Amino acid sequence: MSIIIKSEREIALMRQAGRIVAVVLDILSREVKPGMRTKELDVIAAGEVEKLGAKPSFKGYRGFPANLCVSVNDEVVHGIPGERILQEGDIVSLDLGAMYMGFHGDGAVTVGVGEIDLKAKELMETTEGALKAGIAAAHSGARLGDISAAIQGYAEGKGYSVVREYTGHGIGREMHEEPQIPNFGPAGTGPVLEKGMALALEPMVNAGGWRTRVGDDHWTVLTADGSLSAHFEHTIAIAGEEAEVLTAREGVYA
Repeated sequence: MSIIIKSEREIALMRQAGRIVAVVLDILSREVKPGMRTKELDVIAAGEVEKLGAKPSFKGYRGFPANLCVSVNDEVVHGIPGERILQEGDIVSLDLGAMYMGFHGDGAVTVGVGEIDLKAKELMETTEGALKAGIAAAHSGARLGDISAAIQGYAEGKGYSVVREYTGHGIGREMHEEPQIPNFGPAGTGPVLEKGMALALEPMVNAGGWRTRVGDDHWTVLTADGSLSAHFEHTIAIAGEEAEVLTAREGVYA
């Protein structure tokens, strides 16, 4: 397994890419409202990323047709924005990548559309908590499996399941680099984390079972049982005793 260690200059550029992702996700989160079409969010994302001097990472990546992934309710990841109209009570996951001077940032949030029910709120809180648990486990000298185990333990401890077919990943000059970072698995396994590694951690947590299926558009991933799903993601750099969150919004994790 090839692990890419970034230089200080490269991490500095990734900080800027991450900041752009954070700013745009914050804007998008505030724009979500009942009655809007998901393609409207894609237009906003593209414009705001470019306004900040970057390029959307996803458009054309492996053929993906949009700038932003918009996944609603039982859609887990890779939802293609289009004519779907958001309804009061939906939850919507927004996944965005931005490339700045050749380096990528990647982040995701799940937000409610108008008033949402307690079940949806608890799922979102658990998914965000699982991400924070993974970040807390990501420090120099730990092992990759420690991150996976922390995410899984937190989510399953709350009675939810973690998606197993899709993972976090290394990130830098490429959107997806080694290593893959499963959201499940035993602690104390995998490569040792070293200062300068950049990782995108992204728990996808389901209210029902962990299995998924791919929709008719060959992109959108849905829960196999139709249960709700939430997705949170941060790009981090291994910096020592604590990870540096490159996509932090307003100086915090989310």
